[in-house]
Amino acid sequence: MINNRRRNFRSRPQKSNFRRRSGPLNSGNSNSLNNNGNLNFNRNGSMNNINNVEKTMQKYQQLAKDAQSNGDPVLAQNYLQHADHYLRRYNELNERRENPSEKSDSDNKSLAKEENLEKEVRSATN
Repeated sequence: MINNRRRNFRSRPQKSNFRRRSGPLNSGNSNSLNNNGNLNFNRNGSMNNINNVEKTMQKYQQLAKDAQSNGDPVLAQNYLQHADHYLRRYNELNERRENPSEKSDSDNKSLAKEENLEKEVRSATN
């Protein structure tokens, strides 16, 4: 008789979208920054907060030490590469904090370098 009992739970309505969108789905604005998924990848500004970057760098350094002491040099090297990435990001944020006015200049210089590199690649392929 217990098997014939009706269950006391409510079924939830099925969600149609995997992610909820705050605005209209097709806004027609292709130049919008929200269309690029990579710009929304960093949550809570984690890569822009110097304290978070420093803490993450130290975490990977400690994981590398632990992996090395456990006798896994491949995993230790992997963690050291992650720590190196965060160290470069940390140094970049320090430079921006010390020289906030030079940020736009460095951005313009990097764009010019990219354009020159593209020209060199085009000329080499032709």
